[in-house]
Amino acid sequence: MTTLYEFSASTLSGREQSLSEYRGKLVLVVNTASKCGFTPQFAGLEKLYSTHSDEGLEVLGFPCDQFAGQEFDDAAQIAEFCSLNYGVTFPMFAKVEVNGDDAHPLFAWLRTEAPVPLGDAIEWNFTKFLVDREGHVVRRYAPKVEPSVIEADIVALL
Repeated sequence: MTTLYEFSASTLSGREQSLSEYRGKLVLVVNTASKCGFTPQFAGLEKLYSTHSDEGLEVLGFPCDQFAGQEFDDAAQIAEFCSLNYGVTFPMFAKVEVNGDDAHPLFAWLRTEAPVPLGDAIEWNFTKFLVDREGHVVRRYAPKVEPSVIEADIVALL
């Protein structure tokens, strides 16, 4: 059975990182965008991370430009935007595709593990996937679901 720990991804700084580094953690994976109507959710994601990281929560942000071109082209711009505007301290990864033939393998797996009624495609930026401490997908949250709404599920699994 596949788990989160079998994947790797490039960080914003370009370092390839095995997601096995998050073994034993509760992980919230989010496809993000810097110029989206949901971008203010960065603040809520950071609050979840700062509140619960000592208990074992990791938030992993994956910038994506597949939805209306709402992400910067340059990794340095993404990092600066997230840090300056939202104080993001949780790990951010290099820009990925989340749908289609060129989707990052992590997102291809997440989509099949937590499909929605009309298929498995990710519908927009800030789709969130909660992964338990064993690396299995627990739940998928729509982009409009605010991070604060997810907190009860996170606390229950911590």
